[in-house]
Amino acid sequence: MNRQELINVVRRFADQRIVIIGDAIADRFVHGSISRVSREAPVFILQHQHTETLPGGAANCAMNLVALGAKVSLIAVTGADEAGNELRAKLETAGVNIDGVIASEKIQTTTKVRILAGHLHANKQQVIRIDYEGARLDDDELRTTLLNKLQHAINSANAVVISDYNYGVVDAQSTDLIRTTASVPVLVDSRFRLLEYPGFTAATPNQEEVENLIGAPITSAEQLERAAAMLKQRLGHRALLVTRGGEGMTLVESDAAPVHIRAVGAQQPVDVTGAGDTVIATFALALASGASFADAAQLANYAGGLVVMKRGTATVSAAELEHSIQQS
Repeated sequence: MNRQELINVVRRFADQRIVIIGDAIADRFVHGSISRVSREAPVFILQHQHTETLPGGAANCAMNLVALGAKVSLIAVTGADEAGNELRAKLETAGVNIDGVIASEKIQTTTKVRILAGHLHANKQQVIRIDYEGARLDDDELRTTLLNKLQHAINSANAVVISDYNYGVVDAQSTDLIRTTASVPVLVDSRFRLLEYPGFTAATPNQEEVENLIGAPITSAEQLERAAAMLKQRLGHRALLVTRGGEGMTLVESDAAPVHIRAVGAQQPVDVTGAGDTVIATFALALASGASFADAAQLANYAGGLVVMKRGTATVSAAELEHSIQQS
């Protein structure tokens, strides 16, 4: 597909309705400047400048889909706490339909706090991350409500994204519901449990995740092709898109030769936080818009190249994507 045809796919993004189910995470960034060394211990003192909370995990995927122009419904659970309130407010302000996001007093919102430090007028670097992990979702009443909201949302969807960060929102009941109900592309992003999602359309693991699944390091393109093909066959998916950081992506399909896609943009990323969410959002939206797997992968590659040049949990707009395609 030539550039104009790729752009035409992007211009169909606004017609699509995408449902995401998964773990919504509050990504909190604490910014500060290093002022001096503490007398209490040989550590730097951070002078706090500002704190911002951004949607992460499945919520970041939703933010990327909205930025690309889609109509998005998120199915998730947050706590009825400060982090959850901020998270839902950011999603709603961005235009995500949060009717399917349950706020519960019974759980704590999973929150990842990143401390970014540096000199006053220099770029800040992440020095530590603190995770506040809520208990797994094991409340039957919450689970039933979640399934009902998922069923309702799927009825009008052009694609479904499963965004599993292993915090318990996606389980066997929800995947069975999607498998038996959805007649549209279903894309899977699961950091630790990909083998538990057979029978869907495609998945987007990174190379490290593939290595963990096969139990061996991958040292050549040919070895990656074999491993990806074996994993795709085991899952029963139609395609597997393996992201490889600065090496680009590798697409394996059922009836086509493997495709290696070179990374676009700068070779040194600024921040890879949430880049996988951008990739699966673009891949899913392109497939919903009628693109082939190969063309959807190309668009996901462009989007991934853009988002890693932004700091923090970021998104890519349809206009930015079009511009990148035109300039490539």
